[in-house]
Amino acid sequence: MHDSTPTPREQALEARLIELEMRVSFQEQALAELSEALADARIEGSRNADLTRLLLEDLGKVRNALYSDSGEEPPPPHY
Repeated sequence: MHDSTPTPREQALEARLIELEMRVSFQEQALAELSEALADARIEGSRNADLTRLLLEDLGKVRNALYSDSGEEPPPPHY
């Protein structure tokens, strides 16, 4: 008859396997969270790029409206 009591070595291997499975589970969760954070950062970066483009366009319009005649434009600050 086979004794069904696990040996100390089998117990240690099982404990190690459980620990490794837990680590993999935590790493999968962390990877999913990082992936979501990266996607959010990309969306925010895209929004910021669009906003910057719009602001630069508006600034150009304001400059054109203020200094429609290039003779009216003041010299650069370093002069």
